[in-house]
Amino acid sequence: LTARDDRYVARGAADMKGFLALAVNLFAAAEPERLKAPFTLVLTYDEELGCLGAERMFRTWPREDLLPRNTVIGEPTSLKVVRMHKGHMKLRVTLRGVNAHSGYPHLGVNAIEPAGRIITALAALREELEKERSPHSEHFTETPFAALNVAMISGGIAVNVVPDRCRIDVGLRPLPGMEPGTLAQRVEEAVRTAAGAVRFDFEVLNDGPAMMLAEEAPIYRALCRMTGQRETVGVSYGTDAGWLQQMGLDCAVFGPGSIEVAHKPNEFLPRAEFEQARSYLQRLVGESCHA
Repeated sequence: LTARDDRYVARGAADMKGFLALAVNLFAAAEPERLKAPFTLVLTYDEELGCLGAERMFRTWPREDLLPRNTVIGEPTSLKVVRMHKGHMKLRVTLRGVNAHSGYPHLGVNAIEPAGRIITALAALREELEKERSPHSEHFTETPFAALNVAMISGGIAVNVVPDRCRIDVGLRPLPGMEPGTLAQRVEEAVRTAAGAVRFDFEVLNDGPAMMLAEEAPIYRALCRMTGQRETVGVSYGTDAGWLQQMGLDCAVFGPGSIEVAHKPNEFLPRAEFEQARSYLQRLVGESCHA
């Protein structure tokens, strides 16, 4: 709790330790003799690094070991029931030059200078993508497009050395239904055109899938009925649901707290939402799993 106000639970609670505490406690309190259907708790790792744990689970989980189909992913949604989110691709462009002493630049090839042209080209592609719409754009009211972000750039080893390498890391968030590979090709083509004769490598480091849950899915209908929600909500961040849905799970993203305070030093979770989330989850478990 904060020292100032007991209405909030603080310190990383929203994304998403608060929900994990609820889930672990509900699981620990479950009475096996009362269960009429399986009740499973799945904890993954490195979601922030690209849903690495969920991807590994998808690729290695024995298909004969079936998991319960109805799944709640407890990311912060301010207790709105989310049935779709964007994917997240991580792309890397590595420009290659030739080292030399900076007093003799004619002996080297500067790998950083062409990065300016490439960044300009990627900014133009970002503006182009922002004008385009897909069949599900209307559910992403703030960002109804595939978002492109030139996120990091690094290169060089010293001021007196012509740099032989420059790295540009790019994030790309496709909407559900978009073909990520096609978008990545557009990024690569923009880089190729701007790079000219400069050598470069283009890599897809990570490809977190978008997620879309059918409106008729029982987990979605149950949560909407409990909360009174009528509208379809999409979010522009990614979650483990992108991979878990490919295992045949029906994933609804639903949890206390706001994504707008996530990844900040003063991240917090309203106590009232925390308690309401517990009530919803208890009811959901009762209706789905108890005799």
